[in-house]
Amino acid sequence: MRVVLLAIGRMKKGPETELVERYVKRAEQAGRQIGLRGIEVIEIRESRAADAGKRMVEESIALANVIPDGAVTVMLDERGDSLGSADFADHMRKWRDAGVPAAVFIIGGPDGLAQSLRDKAKLKLAFGAATWPHQMVRIMLLEQVYRAITILSGHPYHRE
Repeated sequence: MRVVLLAIGRMKKGPETELVERYVKRAEQAGRQIGLRGIEVIEIRESRAADAGKRMVEESIALANVIPDGAVTVMLDERGDSLGSADFADHMRKWRDAGVPAAVFIIGGPDGLAQSLRDKAKLKLAFGAATWPHQMVRIMLLEQVYRAITILSGHPYHRE
């Protein structure tokens, strides 16, 4: 199973980008032993439409166009489920064991995502009720992916 992070907007060089790269590298290295075939981050350019509704639709179409066939989609949403790390790992284990080709995590733009794309999500995931900058959400998500991999492989990174 591949792990794909789709995000609206591009990260600038700096410490946040370095953390993203570090967690991608860690997750890829640790993931091989549990059957993960790679971690990919795909950035989609923000829409320049003047209207928020049109921006949401354009960005959602762009995201939908790069979701691999047969993938499970997880949408980051402040109204989503707040999962503990072990539960998050269990979702990844179930998808891997079911032969899902890819788990796709979607981080929308500042205006959110079109309802048509939201309806396709297998899981809506929240990192609490607070609003987080998109750069931080990427880092937190990739850390949780890495943590899930270590949980599934029995590595002592995660402690209960």
